[in-house]
Amino acid sequence: MTQDEINQMVEQAGFHGMLSIGVVMDSKQLEVFAKLVAAKEREACAKVCEEIKNKYNNLGDSAERVAVEWCLESIRARGNA
Repeated sequence: MTQDEINQMVEQAGFHGMLSIGVVMDSKQLEVFAKLVAAKEREACAKVCEEIKNKYNNLGDSAERVAVEWCLESIRARGNA
């Protein structure tokens, strides 16, 4: 994750000051920020699964492809829980 992406998430969380050591977010801002970071990480994991899925795309319903699809769906579903 880049510094720009982190800064964008900090602003999305409702903190619009300069982010530096010692700056404190309130609990609601911190909760929103943590959810944004988790969503970003989940999507990064899902993209890895998509790359693997594409690799096995020409293999029909192979065990590998089915397992990767299950992982991909499971990762994305965690964001809806």
